[in-house]
Amino acid sequence: MTVHYENIGRAAVVTISRPERRNAIDAATASELADAWKRFDSDDQAAVGVLTGAGGNFCSGADLRDFDLEDGPGGYLGMSRYHVAKPTIAAVAGFCVAGGLELALWCDLRVAGEDAVFGCFERRFGVPLVDGGTQRLPRLVGLSRAFDMILTGRPVSGAEAHRIGLADRLVPPDEELAAALDLAETIAAHPQPTVLSDRAAVYDGLGVDPRSGLDAERRRGLVALGVAVEGASRFAAGEGRGGAGT
Repeated sequence: MTVHYENIGRAAVVTISRPERRNAIDAATASELADAWKRFDSDDQAAVGVLTGAGGNFCSGADLRDFDLEDGPGGYLGMSRYHVAKPTIAAVAGFCVAGGLELALWCDLRVAGEDAVFGCFERRFGVPLVDGGTQRLPRLVGLSRAFDMILTGRPVSGAEAHRIGLADRLVPPDEELAAALDLAETIAAHPQPTVLSDRAAVYDGLGVDPRSGLDAERRRGLVALGVAVEGASRFAAGEGRGGAGT
């Protein structure tokens, strides 16, 4: 097995474990990644999924030595076109490049160590971005910055990734997984129906006109209205006054 699945608190940690290849993805690993995220989607113990890599690197993309990947419902890397219903976080150390960057972009949030290196390194080998990078990167960092990364293939440090919005949290080396787990527990502590409905509304609104996005927000919000009523009652009783608990 080159992908490990572990429940830690309210998180499911999915670890790519091919450290001798900087966690490059071959066909078997892609298949295991797809299985891991399907397991997460149906795992009632897990509120948040955390994707990380073993041995000090996140993922260096497709394994160009084996080069045995094939397109499928989940993309070449197994998971990049697969949608999960719960929040996801990438815990990034070391190299997060080529398809590895595309896997990190698939996640909702990214926690990066100061030693992290992001980049579209496939550029130098003529390999196209086919696992979501051309669509997700511009939405995170803007069109110009995305083109700078995609067209040049240059390395982007953890500090720069944080500055441009590619990384949401920047932490000292070797602390990215712990920080991602802390973030997961923060998310998991909130009432989950509204966490899920608000997350879904954000994705519903991407690429549509504002009226359609507002309709999606209203539709998703109505589903969780009962939770809001219960939460309002708790606030009226004194919970959370003055920002307590945030």
